[in-house]
Amino acid sequence: MKMAKPEELTHVLVPKHEKASEKEKNEILEKYNISLKQLPRISKKDPSIAHLDVEPGDLIRITRKSATSGSSTFYRVVSDA
Repeated sequence: MKMAKPEELTHVLVPKHEKASEKEKNEILEKYNISLKQLPRISKKDPSIAHLDVEPGDLIRITRKSATSGSSTFYRVVSDA
């Protein structure tokens, strides 16, 4: 798998991607009363998460800068595809 270059990961248009802990993962699922199957997917091969040690089923927290709210948080589940 091709790793993203450091300058690609820090580009202004690439939001911050972080692997959520198991505790945070369970808290998010409980808070929103959802299962992993109900969350959008992100490929394990996605260049934005290539530097993270992820496995299918892990939860990725994506933080995007927003002009109106300051920042917005989104979640994705890692998949093999």
